[in-house]
Amino acid sequence: MKALVLAGGFPQIALIQELKSRGFTVVLADYYQNPVAKPYADIFYQVSTLDVEAITQVAREEKVDFLITACTDQALLTVAKVSEVLGLPCYIDYQTALNVTNKAYMKKVFNAHHVSTAKHAILAELDFSVISEMRYPLIVKPVDCNSSKGVKKVENAEELKKAFTDAVNFSRTNTAVVEEFIQGTELSVDVYVEEGKAHVLSISKLDKIADADKFVIFRGWAPPAEAEPVREEIQKTVQQIADAFNLKNTPMLVQMISDGKQVYVLEFSARTGGGIKYILIKQSSGFDVIKAVVDLTLGKKPHFVRQAPIKKHIVNSFLYCKPGIFDHLEGFDEMKQAEVMEDYSVYKWKGAEFTTIENSGDRIASFCVAADTEEELIEKHRRIAETIKVIDENGEDILRHDLLTDLE
Repeated sequence: MKALVLAGGFPQIALIQELKSRGFTVVLADYYQNPVAKPYADIFYQVSTLDVEAITQVAREEKVDFLITACTDQALLTVAKVSEVLGLPCYIDYQTALNVTNKAYMKKVFNAHHVSTAKHAILAELDFSVISEMRYPLIVKPVDCNSSKGVKKVENAEELKKAFTDAVNFSRTNTAVVEEFIQGTELSVDVYVEEGKAHVLSISKLDKIADADKFVIFRGWAPPAEAEPVREEIQKTVQQIADAFNLKNTPMLVQMISDGKQVYVLEFSARTGGGIKYILIKQSSGFDVIKAVVDLTLGKKPHFVRQAPIKKHIVNSFLYCKPGIFDHLEGFDEMKQAEVMEDYSVYKWKGAEFTTIENSGDRIASFCVAADTEEELIEKHRRIAETIKVIDENGEDILRHDLLTDLE
């Protein structure tokens, strides 16, 4: 049997390995010429995962038995669409995939089913009369884009005009969400929905780069103390979402803001978290979300049984660079072999150029640290921060070490 995997990022390496362990031939499609998952696939096509027509042609030429992806919103939409056109299996139908990747529709359903979210407006053209009762600061985001692309925080009308134009330009439907900013702790909640029941797999707190108008994540913590006062609200909310969108058997990622008493949903998707989040989930709950996605696609229904955390404290750190052209990493294999680091992922290739940090797509790599105690976690993270380097073509370390601050 043959599988077509869309997107060639690090999570797709784990997906490809799972598929090949089951005896599948793997075809990979990605926009870039040399994505990190390319060496793991049997066949590679350089084609955009957003190009439905091109992906359909690849699927037909290769006579694949199914399409699949993991940890990415827009590629999931293509998988669902092409699978529907070709009559191939998929754990989510196209209309549902469209509903959970379009923020305009998402917000509409939230309101109809009383899911707490920020006051907002969906606009194709900026109309100040529609948002006259909203309070600054405001958040502007494209309705159908991921990786925080085009997402900006604005303090006044002039900033709003520019941010709105940028967001609309990022959107494939030329539409943006304008919503009120909610102060609080951002939580990333990974869920597995089994026969309509939402099981919380992991909750992590997100740290973001201190920037006045952008929201670029550089660290995720689990378990966060900030989640405890609102744990019941989190469970109630993720079940509301599963019910509202009629989700039966699927992974789910929900981004929330907590003010300590209530949670407000920013957005969600019928997928697992990106990067090496699947490692954090397995450490936290014992559940293998990559394996589950393959099972679901093949018509099997994984049964979730909660297990005690393998490690009690887990941190995923996302790495960014100063301007330069990437050549190689140093210290990462050393830290992994010494079991200081659980694992790491690399998102870019030799020769990739770094300029500014605009969104999570500008990451160079990430790593996961796990420990039984906070003290052990802090020490492991400190050792990694002192050891790893990102070397450019001139032999200089361009890693943003200032974002690897002590966990204390």
